[in-house]
Amino acid sequence: MTNFQKSPSLLFCIIMDALGCLTFTIPGVGEFGDVIWAPISAMIFAKTFGGAKGLFGGIFNFIEEILPGTDIIPSFTIMWFLTNKTGAFKKSDTIPVKTK
Repeated sequence: MTNFQKSPSLLFCIIMDALGCLTFTIPGVGEFGDVIWAPISAMIFAKTFGGAKGLFGGIFNFIEEILPGTDIIPSFTIMWFLTNKTGAFKKSDTIPVKTK
């Protein structure tokens, strides 16, 4: 049997991007919240999309979340569109994993 990593839903990606912007809705939390959220978001990104695209996307996501004023970039949603709508990451690029 061969398992392929399933792409996350668009709704999940939109929620993750909204959570990234949430720190600025609470007065006084802003950048301090980003210091906590950036590594968490990067790990979720890498785990969600997997492989090289998840790793590089996670690094980009970390930088995007930690830098001031860049929280508005919807990195999860952009990756969802790149993966599902543009063919930037074709299914044939995925390496099948055999399970016992």
